Parts: sequence; structure tokens; C-alpha cells
Amino acid sequence: MAASVGLIPAVAQAAPATPGAAGPHGVSAPDVDLNKVAASNFTTVKSPAERTVHTPSAAKGNGKAGATAQAEGSAAAEPTVGLAAKGTSARGISLDLAVVSDPGTALSVNVAWGDGTSVTFGANGPTNSTETHSYAEIGSYTIKVTLSDGSGVRGTNELAVVTPGSDFTPYAPTRLLDTRDGTGAPKGKVAPYATARVKISGNGSIPAGVTAVVLNVTATNTTSGGHVTAFPEGSERPTTSNVNFSAGQTVPNLVIVPVNKNGYVDLYNGGWEPVDLIADITGYFTRTSSSGYTALNPSRFVDTREGLGAPKSQVAGQGTIGVQMTGKGGIPYGATAVALNVTVTNPREDGHLTVYPSGGAAPTTSNLNFRGGQTVANSVIVPVGSDGSIKIRNGAWKGTDVIVDVVGYYSTDGQGAYLPFLPERILDTRDPADWPYGQLEGQGYIYMPLSSSRPQNTAYVLNTTVTNTRGDGYLTVSPDPNSLSAYDNDWATWPTPPNSSNLNWKRGETVPNLVQAGTGYNGIVDFWNRGWDNIDLVVDIFGVYQTN
Repeated sequence: MAASVGLIPAVAQAAPATPGAAGPHGVSAPDVDLNKVAASNFTTVKSPAERTVHTPSAAKGNGKAGATAQAEGSAAAEPTVGLAAKGTSARGISLDLAVVSDPGTALSVNVAWGDGTSVTFGANGPTNSTETHSYAEIGSYTIKVTLSDGSGVRGTNELAVVTPGSDFTPYAPTRLLDTRDGTGAPKGKVAPYATARVKISGNGSIPAGVTAVVLNVTATNTTSGGHVTAFPEGSERPTTSNVNFSAGQTVPNLVIVPVNKNGYVDLYNGGWEPVDLIADITGYFTRTSSSGYTALNPSRFVDTREGLGAPKSQVAGQGTIGVQMTGKGGIPYGATAVALNVTVTNPREDGHLTVYPSGGAAPTTSNLNFRGGQTVANSVIVPVGSDGSIKIRNGAWKGTDVIVDVVGYYSTDGQGAYLPFLPERILDTRDPADWPYGQLEGQGYIYMPLSSSRPQNTAYVLNTTVTNTRGDGYLTVSPDPNSLSAYDNDWATWPTPPNSSNLNWKRGETVPNLVQAGTGYNGIVDFWNRGWDNIDLVVDIFGVYQTN
């Protein structure tokens, strides 16, 4: 397991509707091999000893500048140092040094990390050492190692490194793919068990070097049930899903998906009939300093049913409301984007909702689609306008109520850099090997200690799916106030779930939604079944935000 990134084996709990009526059930979630799923983030880079450069005064026997280092064991060999570095966390680097010099030769080894800081240690003869460093900002750095003795500098070697983590750059909502009209791909439905290729890097003003992208993926014109899986082009398709749909449905879901080195992602149609796919971008991640993520305890900013954060009335058909985001609820002035969960309820007809930054016209994109009378939610990451607000447009001809819950924000001062993973399933209550207690009970919850011993892991990008639903309900994901010790020693208190929701369902539905789950003070995340009837819950992991 990669240092400083690990996922603690999860413990889960299902409780009856009456708190405290039964003790917790504990079970370990599948181990996630983060060396495997995050391999692209931790590639080792090397500068061999042969690249050591010597000064004229240090080159013995010839006095020539830049003389080539001699092999170990030869007479009067010049000292050399071989370098190998790999990432250990979003901003962390581990550097292996192999100093080769004549036995008894005392050297001072200085490691300049490229950010104005350095460390020095001594080497007496051949010496192997490992030094670690955490950068204040993600980006590219050149490490310079200098070998010195009483006569001066004896040799230097350099190594260029890039921190594994990525920062977020908001992007005005833009449609990159629409198979209905040929945007970004040939016009026509995606065949069953086939993929649509989506160009990310170099598309419009999106730069090269994108490591992950935020897309709202929509399946429409469906004629049978199925699912969509998003993954980097050219990699092995994971056994996870992002969008689940039934015949006749139009279903969106937000995804944060890694981008391959060529700048593409694939959208796989896992259904047995053709389907149209749409993908809208609202931001991307690169290994250059931009905006970091700060998780918040989920809180409700807008509820038009009650007049919270907006007038107490439905958003009119073809109407728009503005929502001030910065300067309230823990979101600072200067935030560049916000992470939301947006819910439509009581819509009077079919339609769609578009969330976008203030200061411009509504884009030709959508964030969630709804049917008349349906309650449906979707995660949204949206840039914030220059005045610190966003707008929400109802694309239907009749009114609907809108609810907005805030889960975090991005800012230039934010410390949460993103490490994308190849997606992996970490919980499935349908699988007895994961969860031997059957379905998650109504009003019960599962607790999962994702980072109880790794406080630098402040939030995880997950996809939660409820299925085999026996009644209506909604899911809430939130940090747990208890410590892992409290659960292990049976003195944990029953948490109070926040007044927010992540996804809603009707009996018999299968509903997914992306969740940016903050881990709170104790590193434990709760998954609440807020319905009164049992459900199955599936959780897939897509990445982690780290502060160092």
C-alpha cells in the first residue's frame, strides 16, 4: 500500500430504526491495492550515477571539466551519486540516493529540493540513503544533489520530479460529447458493449497534461436497462459503473475520471441495446498549482419549498434563480468553484436543470434531468462567478422546487490536491463476503473508516449506488463524529445525520450519484439509509484529496 495514501480496512455498521437497540455489526471492506490503482501517480524517475557532473578542480588525474565518473573500485575514483524518486502522496516525494566514493572518503551530501529548502547529511565511503520531502505546492521541481568535501564541490547530479497530486481548474460548462448530433463523436447511438471516445486535453482551451476531468455524463434515448462506465482510454475497463438506466430513462451522473496520457477518456455502454451519450465538462485537474479542495460538513444552502436561500416558491418554467455562495456557510470570498448536491422535487412536468456561474448566459448543458413529479438529485461542481454566486435555470416550461446542499469548495488557498485512482469497488451489501448482514436497514447506517489513521486524506471521491430498494427514500453521506476507538470499544454514540441528501429513489429503482465525501475530524464516513425500508448499497472509489 502506497505510503500516506492508504485506505484503512473499512468497518461497517447497520443499525435498527431505534438507536441503540442493537450493537453494531462490523465487517472489513475489500482491501484496495493503492499501489495498483494509483500506479500512474507514483511512477519512479531516475538520474543514474553516470550523470554526476564533476568540476575541473575535482576531476582527478585529468583536470577536465565534466569528466565522466569512474567505476566503483577503480583507483582514485571520483564520487558519484545515483538518484531515484517516486511520489508518496499528493505533495510527497521519496528520494533514494546511492553515493559511491572511495572507502574512508568523507563527503557532505546536500539535497536541494527545488523549492528553496534543502537537507544535508554525511557520507563516509559508499552510502545509501532515503530522504523524504513534502512540497507546499504541487508542480514540477528540479532536485539538485551536491557532493562536497574540504576542498570544495566534488560532483553534482540533478533530477526533475513532478508531485503526484493535481489541482482543479474550473471550466465554463461546455458540451464535449453528444452522440445525438455528432458533437465530439460520430452521430449515432453507442452500440451495446462498445465505447464512445471523448477528447479532453487539447479540446477547446483545455490544456495538455490533464490528469482527471469532471464530466456530467448523461444516458438518453434508452430502450433497455444498462449502465455506463467511465475510464481512461487504453486502460483496463473497471468493474464499476457511473450511470445506471432503465428503458425510457434519461439519467445523468457526475464523474471525476482519470485522463490517459493522450488526453482521452472512454464511456462504455454496458447495456444490451444502443444508447445516446452526452458529456459536459465543468473542470479538470492538472499537476500545476491552481485550486485545491476543502471539504465541508454537508449543509443546505437552498430549499425553495421553505424559502431558504431563495424565494419561497418554485423556480418558474424557463426561469432562473441566483444563489450567493461565497462569504457564507464556510465558503470564503475568492472560492473558484463549489461542490454541490442539487435536487429537483415536485416538478410539474419533464425538464432539466442547468447550474452555471453568474455573469454570463446559460450554457447549452444540463446537470440533471427529471420527469414530472420525480425527486432526483445529482452532484454538481460548478465555477463561481466573479460576484461569488451561481445561477440555476429550470429548462422545463413549468415550475419545480430546487434544493442545494454544499459539500465543499475549491480555492487557490485550498490544500486538498487530488490523486485519481483507477476505479475500484470497496463495498457491496449484495456480496456476503463484503456484508454478511443482508440489506442496509431503514434508518440505519454504515460507517467506514476511510482515513482514521491518515488525517492528510481529507475527502474521497466515491460513487454510491442504491439498488433493490423496497420503498422510497434518500441517502445521506456525512462525516462520523465518533472515533474508531469508540466503535471498537462499544462506546460510540448514535450520530445525528445532517439535513442534506445525496440521492433519492423510488421503490424498485437503481440510482447512482457521485459523492465527494469529507472525512471530518475522525476520518470516518457514514452512509445513511434515510428511508424506512431496506436497500442494497454499492460504493466505488475514484480518488482522494490530500493536504500533503
